Amino acid sequence: MERKFLRWSLILSAIMVLTYQQVNAQGCSDAGFCTMGAMKPDQSFNKKVKLKLRTIEVSYYHGASTLSPLINVVNLDASFSITNNLGFQIKLPYQWVNGNFDNTSGMGDISLSATQRISGNENYDISATLGMKIPSNDGDLKDSGSKFPEAKGLSLPMYYQTSLGSYDVVAGASYISSKWLFATGIQAALTTNSNNFWPGEWVGIYPDESYVRDYDVATNLKRGTDVMIRVERNFRFSNYSFNIGLLPIYRITKDQIEDRDTGEYMKLDDTTGLALTLLSSFSYHFDVTNSIKVSFGKKFMDRKVNPDGLTRQHVIIVAYGFRF
Repeated sequence: MERKFLRWSLILSAIMVLTYQQVNAQGCSDAGFCTMGAMKPDQSFNKKVKLKLRTIEVSYYHGASTLSPLINVVNLDASFSITNNLGFQIKLPYQWVNGNFDNTSGMGDISLSATQRISGNENYDISATLGMKIPSNDGDLKDSGSKFPEAKGLSLPMYYQTSLGSYDVVAGASYISSKWLFATGIQAALTTNSNNFWPGEWVGIYPDESYVRDYDVATNLKRGTDVMIRVERNFRFSNYSFNIGLLPIYRITKDQIEDRDTGEYMKLDDTTGLALTLLSSFSYHFDVTNSIKVSFGKKFMDRKVNPDGLTRQHVIIVAYGFRF
C-alpha cells in the first residue's frame, strides 16, 4: 500500500513541477506570513512520538518572475520550544536576483514569531501566532552600472529588491490533526518603503522601452493588507509524507504609492483581490532527526497589478530539516 502510494505521489509531483512552469505564481515565502508559526505548511503531528524541541531548516528557493529577474533565496528557519505549549521562530533569508537591468544580492527581511498552543488533545491542536517582519533595507537598491553604465545609481524595480522595505505585523491561527491542517492569517504593512524606480529614467538606457514600462511603479509603496487561508490534506507514513492543499490569499486594501508631482498618496486600482494557489510537497524522513522536502505549487488566480514585485512564473523549494 505504501509503495503504491509513494509511486503515485512521485508521479503527481513530477507532473505538477513540469506544468507549473507555465503558470504565474506569487511566491508567498517572499511576503512571509504563510510560512510563519501556525500558518506554516506541512507541520508535524504525532502524539505517539515525542518530537524534538528544536528545529533547523535550511532551504533553497528559486523563482522566475513574469519579467526577466530570477530570484534565488537561501533561508535559515529556526524554531525553538520555550515550553511545551509556547514556541519561537526566526527566519533569516539571503537573496540574490539576476535580471536584465542588474544583479543584486543581500539579506532578505527577517521574520520573528511566537506561537502558543491554546487547545488540543490526542486528535488535534489549535495554535495562535503573533509575529513581525523586519526589513533588511529600505527597498531602494540602486543599479551598479555593471550592465548599463549610464544606469549607475538609478533606483531598481521591486523585482530586484532583496527587501520589501517595510515593517509588517503578522497574526494567525491553525487547527492541525494527523490528516488535516486549517490555518488563517493576516499581514499588514506598518510603514512604507523608499523605492524610487521611475521608468522614464530608464527609457533611452535600456533598448526596449515597452519592457521598461512593464515594471510597476512603487514610489514609497505602502502595501495593502493580506488575509490568507490554508487548507491542507496530509498523508503520513513511517518514513515519508505527502500533502496537497489550497492557499487563497486576498489583498483586502489597495496598495498605495506617492505621487511624484504632488507628494500625496494615491490608491492603485486592481491591486486588491484573490490570489489562489494549489500547493503540494513531498518529504522523506531519514529518522526522527533528519528529513528532506520538495515543495511546489500552481497558481490559478492572481491580482492584475502587483507593484510589490512578488509575482512569479514558477517557484520550487528544496529544504533540509534537522531536529534536536
